Amino acid sequence: MRRMIVLGIETSCDDTGIALYCAKNGLLAHTLFSQVDTHRLYGGVVPELAARDHTRKVIPLVDAVLSQAGIKGSDVGLVAYTRGPGLAGALLAGAAVARSLAFGWRVPALGVHHMEGHLLAALLDADIDEVEFPFVALLVSGGHTQLVDVRGVGDYRILGKTLDDAVGEAFDKTAKMLGLEYPGGPIIERLAKQGSSTRYKFPRPMTDRPGCDFSFSGLKTFALNTVLRWKESNLLDEQTIADVAFAFQNAAVETLTIKCKRALEKTGYQRLIIAGGVGANETLRSRLGEMATDRGAKLLYPRMEFCTDNGAMIAYAGYLRASEATAAKQGFDMQPRWSMEELAPPVTGQAS
Repeated sequence: MRRMIVLGIETSCDDTGIALYCAKNGLLAHTLFSQVDTHRLYGGVVPELAARDHTRKVIPLVDAVLSQAGIKGSDVGLVAYTRGPGLAGALLAGAAVARSLAFGWRVPALGVHHMEGHLLAALLDADIDEVEFPFVALLVSGGHTQLVDVRGVGDYRILGKTLDDAVGEAFDKTAKMLGLEYPGGPIIERLAKQGSSTRYKFPRPMTDRPGCDFSFSGLKTFALNTVLRWKESNLLDEQTIADVAFAFQNAAVETLTIKCKRALEKTGYQRLIIAGGVGANETLRSRLGEMATDRGAKLLYPRMEFCTDNGAMIAYAGYLRASEATAAKQGFDMQPRWSMEELAPPVTGQAS
């Protein structure tokens, strides 16, 4: 294999992320195309439109990162792409281009687990040999909410997961109820800063039960009923919207914090990682940081630009799993549903 430069391609949902990671020099270049403006018109992601835009954008973005890094396609030693989980059409668009590039450059290709990419994104700026395992990981996004016992790269046990809606989806749907734009998470966070802390008390779902599983459908329904009461009387003003935003965010964040505390108690670990799009929420980071500090634990998270979907996390995960990539695995494979527990540690560890 050529000197290890990995091209990462992320197309699991509505962001096209491309990056180059080098074994010697770390992250060389990365870029991201967001389809938010396209899907905002529909209040959520339209799978067919997402797949179409990935098909249009991947190659130009690959050219852009190669130019940014000052290298040629012939310098790439591995093409890593998101195999799953995600939207089938979006995954297929990325896999098709990735496999085609690998075939043209005569290098291996490797399908990467999207959530493993998110988990490892927190380690991007660290030396993997210096990372202390084990730790608990909270993975929170528009499609996923889960707590993971991480004993090493590829050695994962699910401690808890959502039984219905992901917390990121609940943020987006609550924003839509309030007449706010998509994506709703950042807007809810911004409006919550002007909201009252005493006007509403939303439920903390499943915190009165043992275990680390989540459920956010009831919280979403409670928010909907609250909004409908005010809409019916034409009193859904700006302050009420801000107050609902505060109450919803406060309930979601407190629920996540309680479950993370349980996960740390259950495992006895002293390190917690948060990753995924909702991991960019500053209130969540602050509450988890306070909880971790009170327990004498440490909280780690990716830099803001790598919380949402991105190519850097796929390139890095591909680098760590480079030993698994073989030319024999040529095929536009994808796995829209894929548990992290099905993964195994890299065969021989990271490449050099």
